[in-house]
Amino acid sequence: MLYPSAFFASVFSQKESHLQPQQHGIDEGLGEIQPQIGKQVVQEHLAALNEFKSPGPDQLHPRVLKELAEVISEPLAIIFESSWRTGEVPADWRRANVVPIFKKGKKNDPNNYRPVSLTSIPGKILEKIIKEVVCKHLETNAVIANSQHGFTKNKSCQTNLISFFDRVTSWVDTGNAVDVAYLDFSKAFDKVPHDLLARKLVKCGLDKTTVRWICNWLSERTQRVLTNASSSSWKEVTSGVPQGSVLGPVLFNIFINDLNEGLEGTIKFADDTKLGGIANTPEDRSRIQNDLDRLERWAKTHKMKFNRDKCKILHFGRKNGNQRYRMGDAWLDSSVCEKDLGVLVDNKLNMSTTM
Repeated sequence: MLYPSAFFASVFSQKESHLQPQQHGIDEGLGEIQPQIGKQVVQEHLAALNEFKSPGPDQLHPRVLKELAEVISEPLAIIFESSWRTGEVPADWRRANVVPIFKKGKKNDPNNYRPVSLTSIPGKILEKIIKEVVCKHLETNAVIANSQHGFTKNKSCQTNLISFFDRVTSWVDTGNAVDVAYLDFSKAFDKVPHDLLARKLVKCGLDKTTVRWICNWLSERTQRVLTNASSSSWKEVTSGVPQGSVLGPVLFNIFINDLNEGLEGTIKFADDTKLGGIANTPEDRSRIQNDLDRLERWAKTHKMKFNRDKCKILHFGRKNGNQRYRMGDAWLDSSVCEKDLGVLVDNKLNMSTTM
């Protein structure tokens, strides 16, 4: 069995050449959008810190930073502005203490733990400031597809479930057979290739200064695993967006945004994806299979991987022929009940929040 440190490092994609922003057309990007970096803004962020949160590897505790907010806000604002303007990201902001959070299953299996990164608190404040610029751009320009409900303004688990099952229920109520594929990426946040993400940041129209800072923030990252009172040696991070970071979820949304281009029945909540469609005829079922094939091709092109053992099919409707579907060369199992964003859904469209 791999120890936690070796296991969490083993899930990364193969390292590409050092991430150079100019390789991805950033110098030809849009004009600069200046974030609000000033003493008052920084002081407000410091005052809003949760003093019970854990510090990052630099050991700058939020309680201390909060108490000294009035004193340190101006020098921090100068550091933040310089980092933004030059694109230089301090090494301390690119280190993470990884705490394994148990999910379910066997406790001696590292696969059953979610790695949460504890990073520098000052670094996270600048992340928040930059996130505001990024999210404003994404919202103003309607960049993120309507199918994405995770980490998106005015959307949630509830809007995901209502949007999807309102459609499925209407199909079933009018006598249709409906097949839904529940899809699961393997280590999605950890697998994101930095070079492909950089291209997508440029493609979605972010300005060159923002993209340069993000690329440098992702480059040459290291992490160590904390378990009880011990810590591992430092390991290089060659791919992914840090789970537990401020920017990570937004960057993942940008990366996965074109996953369902050309597909009508796909809906996402971060890395949880489901695809559904009417399945009355062989042609209907063939369309669903073609969509699954397209998703598999997307995953290969983007150096991602579906966890086929966790991908399941739910069949709805009294006249459903229980068609079998595959992901790549692996046949997907059918299920009578699946957990969908915390809600149990069975093949009769009954929903429950309890097991």
